[in-house]
Amino acid sequence: MSPRIPLPRAGATRLATVTALVAAGLAATAAGATGSAGRDDAPRELARTAASDATQIVMVKAPTVDDRNEVIALGLDVTEHADQRGIEVVLHDAQDAQTLRDAGFTWRVTVKDLEALTKKNRKADKVYAASVAASGLPSGRTSYRTYADYLSDMDTLAQDYPSLTRPLTLPNKTVLGEDIRGIEVSVDADNVKDGKPTFLLMGAHHAREWPSAEHTMEFAFDLLQSYRDGDARARDLLSRSRVILVPVVNVDGFKVSRTAAPIGDFSLFDYEMKRKNCRISASTPAQYTTGSCDNNPAGRLRGTDLNRNYPGFWGGGGASPVWSNDTFRGDGPGSEPESDAVRKLISERAVTMMISNHTYSNLVLRPPAIASTGLAIDEPELKALGDAMASKNDYVSQASYQLYDTSGSTEDWSYWITGGFGYTFEIGDEGFHPAYEEAVVGEYLGLAPADGAGLGGNREAYWLATQAAADRDLHSVISGTAPAKHTISVSKTVTSETSPVIQLDGTTGDPLLYTDNLRTDYMSEGGRFDFDVNPSTRPLVMGRSGREALAPPQGPITLTNPAGVPPVGGTESTTFTVQGLPTVDNGWMEVSLGWPATADPEAEDWDFTLYGPDGAAVGSGATLANPELITIPDPQPGTYTLVADNYAGGSATYDWSGTVTFRNPNPPSPTGTKEAWLLSCTDKRGNVLATRQVVVDRGETIDVGNACKRVKD
Repeated sequence: MSPRIPLPRAGATRLATVTALVAAGLAATAAGATGSAGRDDAPRELARTAASDATQIVMVKAPTVDDRNEVIALGLDVTEHADQRGIEVVLHDAQDAQTLRDAGFTWRVTVKDLEALTKKNRKADKVYAASVAASGLPSGRTSYRTYADYLSDMDTLAQDYPSLTRPLTLPNKTVLGEDIRGIEVSVDADNVKDGKPTFLLMGAHHAREWPSAEHTMEFAFDLLQSYRDGDARARDLLSRSRVILVPVVNVDGFKVSRTAAPIGDFSLFDYEMKRKNCRISASTPAQYTTGSCDNNPAGRLRGTDLNRNYPGFWGGGGASPVWSNDTFRGDGPGSEPESDAVRKLISERAVTMMISNHTYSNLVLRPPAIASTGLAIDEPELKALGDAMASKNDYVSQASYQLYDTSGSTEDWSYWITGGFGYTFEIGDEGFHPAYEEAVVGEYLGLAPADGAGLGGNREAYWLATQAAADRDLHSVISGTAPAKHTISVSKTVTSETSPVIQLDGTTGDPLLYTDNLRTDYMSEGGRFDFDVNPSTRPLVMGRSGREALAPPQGPITLTNPAGVPPVGGTESTTFTVQGLPTVDNGWMEVSLGWPATADPEAEDWDFTLYGPDGAAVGSGATLANPELITIPDPQPGTYTLVADNYAGGSATYDWSGTVTFRNPNPPSPTGTKEAWLLSCTDKRGNVLATRQVVVDRGETIDVGNACKRVKD
């Protein structure tokens, strides 16, 4: 490990330091910024450009969630591409590299020259488009769409399949006044009050993630062409469910990114790499509020990260309170018109299944997005479906928090508040919009060189999601009778808390309250009806998942410290064996590693990395704590290897020792709390004829009889 300057491990101190640096950089260039590309006087902490250095992407060694959260907290340009070994960071110059070194991190270079790679991908796209008349995609496209192309394609599908489609405009306009457009696909699509469950597929919450929009649009073509061609699966699912597709949520940002002059180095004025929307935060210094979204002093960093702005657990870890950061959470929970538009859409439809497409990391992520939330009460079902979808694209299926904390994400609001299953797909393994042939054609269809070649690709994963949306074991049903043209509605108003809100100085304030108004309507055709809805009780209040122990936990292990002591900077290793069922049931494993304390804890310091039976790093202890603790949930049986790094001052006097202890899994913790839908019947004149409370659980069908007959209290 490279020499480090020990930093306080408390997030508050580090965040305050980063905030101060950003503020200093802004103040240093307060006068005269015009926003023209290539300015030398751009804020260093925003721009991080160095003419003499090639921009690189590096994979920082960060084998635990805490490690990855710590890298994010450094304020560097984090790509969000991460796995169980580390997280990728863009290094613009030597100062960025020094920031990592000072925090004690090491890395390997994955892209030596980002601009060169970008140029290579652009060239590959031109060659592919020129040499292939039509790809194997449902649309036959061979290149990335512009926003005008998306509008044209949706209009064409609506014209070609009038009974199967319904053009959709979301409730809010964007910051710059644009409509957010989508398309609905179902048998008799115009009848939005048909009581069918809905699968919502979205793309481009983040502007630069072009494949996310492409995959969303291609599935619209896929659904309609499959139905036209007599595909039994399509005909069955589109008769029982509805699919809503919104290819571009962040319209303003996408238009900037897609039409920008390419630079390809993530610098301040590399607008092609814009991530956020076009909002000017109330906290933006006045000198950075001028100009247009595609030409302004703050460059591509103007705006709010829409996937950190949803009110569910807003304001916590994994999102920045600093306006110029790529993960800026916005001025308040749900403050942005684009995220609020999606929130309104989900709140008024029975969205039983949702996927928000992103790039990149080859991941299928499920709630929770913050570790402290605890596993969802529906974890077994969420995991099973995530694993099934990942079997089609060869992505890693995991809970979102297992990557790093991400507060304010789409699925964390939609699942915990509405009860509809929600996932994030991180498409591809290289870049936000790499070569079209791989990132779109290969990943969608499951063709080489995509990792999921031969498995079906995202196309088949989306079909599984459509099937899940229609699966009544995964949502709820209200049945009964009602006269024709009477509207049966379920509604409720709920108030929830955000995360404790991280402040600019790194301290944590109280959670904020936010309110959701949920309502879905069904128009009766007369006689019996089935109305597909989400469970009446929010997962937020249902409790947390767990499992009952099937055997006692394994007994403690005293680790063997090899003879001798490696020199400072050297390492040594030891192994131990973890057992499994049916002998023991280890829900948790904790490795505690310590050494004799001294007056100066920085003078003697050991760091540790734990490798699992497959040789992959599963945890580390590399803080200034003594003892270092490594906690592993559900450890796999087999031989583990612990590598001890004599970071500072380790000697015969200050040698390490360690123990491994085990405990059973956490049992399920249902609260027993039940919430109700308010079921109402309204006649065609708008008169409310009857109301009642209905409690319905996931996988349950409730027969309410005559829904329009007043029930006596």
